[in-house]
Order: sequence, then C-alpha cells, then structure tokens
Amino acid sequence: MGNLFTCFSHKQARKKSPSKGITNPSPSQVASSSNRWTRIRSNRKDKFEESLIHEQALAAALLFQQHQNGFDRSASLRYPPAHGSKRQSLPRSSSSRARALTDPLLQPHQLVNQDVKLDDLETNHFVLVHGGGFGAWCWYKSISLLEEGGFKVTAIDLTGSGIHSFDSNGVTSLSQYVKPLTDFLEKLGDGEKVMLVGHDFGGACISYVMESFPRKVSKAVFVAAAMLTNGQSTLDMFSLQADSTDLLQQAQIFVYANGNNCPPTAIDLDKSLLKDLLFNQSPAKDVALASVSMRPIPFAPVLEKLSLTDANYGSVRRFYIQSLDDRAIPIALQESMINSSPPERVFCLKGADHSPFFSKPQGLHKLLVEISKIP
Repeated sequence: MGNLFTCFSHKQARKKSPSKGITNPSPSQVASSSNRWTRIRSNRKDKFEESLIHEQALAAALLFQQHQNGFDRSASLRYPPAHGSKRQSLPRSSSSRARALTDPLLQPHQLVNQDVKLDDLETNHFVLVHGGGFGAWCWYKSISLLEEGGFKVTAIDLTGSGIHSFDSNGVTSLSQYVKPLTDFLEKLGDGEKVMLVGHDFGGACISYVMESFPRKVSKAVFVAAAMLTNGQSTLDMFSLQADSTDLLQQAQIFVYANGNNCPPTAIDLDKSLLKDLLFNQSPAKDVALASVSMRPIPFAPVLEKLSLTDANYGSVRRFYIQSLDDRAIPIALQESMINSSPPERVFCLKGADHSPFFSKPQGLHKLLVEISKIP
C-alpha cells in the first residue's frame, strides 16, 4: 500500500488593522464561530474516546496475562456481565469528521445490533480460533464488543501460539496443534454448544474439530479463512492460485530447527512485510502489537490433509465472511473455496484486510451477532 501524501499550501499572514473600537459581530459571524467550535470539540472528543478505548484494551491485555499465571494458559475464558442494568442508546455523533478506513472501535452501545435476546439463541457462547502465527490476543476488540453485548467468549491459544509455552517447531501434527481446542470442547457439558469462529489457518482447525465434535458446534464461521474440502490441506488450498499470493511467498521464512537436511519445522513471516501482507487497512497501533506478538507457524499441520465427512463436518451449519481487501487470501481464492464447498450464507466486509478484527472490528462484530441470530 503506497504512502499517502497530503499537500498544504502556505498562507500569508494577514496584518491586523488597528482597532477603532469594539464592534458587535454579525449573526452570520456568530453562527460560523459556533459551528467551528462545535466541530473542534467533536473532533477532540472523538480522538479522546479512541485513545481511551485503546488504553483500556491494553490494560485488559495486561490483566489477562497476569490472570493466565494462575489458570489454564491455553484458553481465555470470558463471561458476560450481569443483565440487571439497562443500557440507554446514545444519539449519533454530530461530528463532520470523515470516517476513517481503519474503522476505529466505538463503544458497543453505539452499534446497531444491540437488541439481541440471548435467551432465544441456540447458544450465546463464541469460541474464537486465531490464524497461523496469531494468538488469542488478536481478538481483543471482538472479545470486548461481544462481552459488552452479553455474550460469553472463549479465545483459544493453539499449541505453540500466543502465550502457549510449547515450541512451535515441535508441533508435528494438526491434532497436536489443535489440542487446546479439542480439550476445551471435550470439557463442555452434555447438550452444551458453541459457535466456532476461525480466522486464516484457524479455518482448517475448526474444520478438524467440527468433524470430531459435530454435536457441540451450533454454527461455524470462517473469517477470511481456509475452508477446505475432504482430502485437502491448507498448502493445497494456497497452491490453487499461487500467482495471486506472491506477497505471501516473499514474506515466508522457513525455519529448519532439525537441520537444513530435514523438512522445515515452521514458517516465520518477514516483519518488514507484515503490514503490506496482513494489515494493509489496520491501525498502526495494532500493527505494532502484532509485530511483537506473532510467532512462527508450525509447518506440519499446514501439510496435513483433512478427513471430512458429510455425516459429521457436513452436519454443522457453515458461514463465510469475506474480507474484500485481503492480500494474504485474495478474494479470488476465497471465492474458489466458497464455490468448492458452498456454506449456508456468505457475508462481505468492505475495506477489510486479512485481519478484520483490527481493520473492521465493528463490521465483524455486527456480522457475528447477525449470524448468531439466524434461526
């Protein structure tokens, strides 16, 4: 994504003429001054709220890491707030500021989808599964929005990802990689169901557990994700349109932890290409967070072909959310996967890069809530 330059013309300073006395301003001057002051206050308020939200998110992340020291480090369990208090909807901002492409996070009560009757849903529990190299940390905006809406949220750190302590170079199979997710589903009570949300390589991961635990999955949502067919691997999926993922190939750095004469053990990504590849529409603060948090992707699970059956995997309702400005899984590749294995419905996020939880958090949230309400 190219740089954006803004040109400013120099204005000559006007000399003040000596005042001959105090004159009353005209009504048009008063209105103009009032409008300018309203816009200035609105802009300042927007910037203050955006900065405050980001600080709150960072504080929540720090608390999350502290709590992990005493709990299971493979999952972040989130519970909804009490429903005793009623929220009052606030009016739209009267600011004339143009909407940014980065879609800054707003307070949940400003969203359109806030009248969800949780008791009418098949499940109000979202399980968020990150993509290759990411971790549970990448969902912090989605977690905040869903929790404020009363949903229960679990964000999983897969083996060797996020703050999971295992070395990613030691992961030798897909079953080992998704073990924190399968362990979580195994512990669910009888009749308890969840909504799975998978991003990127997380799509292959939720497909794997959909085959193993079809009765525990209410719906599965693929967000700019690998949605594979039976006998297909994630590597097979990318090879379908290798010409459209040149940037991804340039960014890949193979790790040979067992020696150069052995197969690669992991794939790392060139930090200098992360923004162009994964975050071309995301805020700079989130790009910085990702650059210090991402870890190598275990290579063996990417090679593993899935075994999917109509009786299990095919019995789970699937939905796909396309990110239209995705450079890692381009829209043509997303369309190819959708056509090969059509889901129940397809949704689109305009202006979203490969990481819509950063670039379009509000839009992603609205779609997740909408999908949860589909009977």
